[in-house]
Amino acid sequence: MRMRSVLATVTAGLAAATCVTAAAPADAHSGKAPGVHACSPAVSITSYSDALDKTTYDGTFVGNLSALAVDHGGRIAALSDRSSLFTLDRETLRPTSVVNLVDEKGAALDSEGLAVDGDGTRLVTSEAEPSVRRYERDGTLVGSLPVPDALKVAPAGRATSNLTFEGLTLLPGGHTLLAAMEGSLSGDTAGIVRFQTWDRATRQGDFRLSAQYGYRTDTGLGVSEAQATPDGRLLVLERGFTAGVGNTVRLYLADLRHATDTRRVDTLTGQEGVRLARKTLLADLVNCPSLGARAKQPQPNPLLDNIEGLTITGRTPDGRLRLLLVSDDNQNAVQTTRLYSLSARLPHTVNG
Repeated sequence: MRMRSVLATVTAGLAAATCVTAAAPADAHSGKAPGVHACSPAVSITSYSDALDKTTYDGTFVGNLSALAVDHGGRIAALSDRSSLFTLDRETLRPTSVVNLVDEKGAALDSEGLAVDGDGTRLVTSEAEPSVRRYERDGTLVGSLPVPDALKVAPAGRATSNLTFEGLTLLPGGHTLLAAMEGSLSGDTAGIVRFQTWDRATRQGDFRLSAQYGYRTDTGLGVSEAQATPDGRLLVLERGFTAGVGNTVRLYLADLRHATDTRRVDTLTGQEGVRLARKTLLADLVNCPSLGARAKQPQPNPLLDNIEGLTITGRTPDGRLRLLLVSDDNQNAVQTTRLYSLSARLPHTVNG
């Protein structure tokens, strides 16, 4: 939201992500710590970079970035919600290529979620309908996935425009794809959002509709990203904005293993017998050290901005997950395209 397949010998998406490391680019606009600085007992920040802010590459504005994914060879795919898909160098995180994405009629997308499949094709959500489409590396559209009627934007369904598929991730092994709705469906209790999954069919690239789950966000926040962890749980970014105050960004660990399949549950109200995903707070990013960052508008911590993208790029020597986050500047003078390098140690259990 502007606020705003599998090869037999390849583990798609996430598995590729866990064997590479991306470093924030070093320049005068970067904040770097001599070590790591704690945001919480579980999460630390090592650096941030504003090097891409208000820049262009090959005539394309580098901004509006809403999703990240690790590509083959460790490169980073970065998706703009204005239909541009960049490839970033794994070391410098600067663009090395860009392609334009369009729908079946040649129209631009409101592209928000991104996953790289085992064969190198890109799975991309657009939250206008919503949709999940598959593209070749060169941006050629090769297909789309089915979407449940209820998740479609009204009047076709019960979703609100710009509050649909904001996050996209392949679970370990690449056999299941998950899309996270940003906001609630009409009829569902405010704050309860739906996570839709697809299971891979027999043919390469084909997915069929599968289980659906409910997830409760914090009051006033929406889901801006969901990323599968190596053990099959989810890192979930919840994000909100208050004029004159700034952004709230919280990182949660969620577990769907005991959640109810809600695809046949018409309305989610927190009713008895319907188990929502369990979640536990890893960090409220307002508590991260600012590392000297500056904000262009009021923020409770100048490090914060409209953070929308998250991917796992590897592990630290002591086993923590390396995380790369990005903020969507909405091509707005008072917002910043900022990359964040964090690490996280996941608890064994999810409490809530």
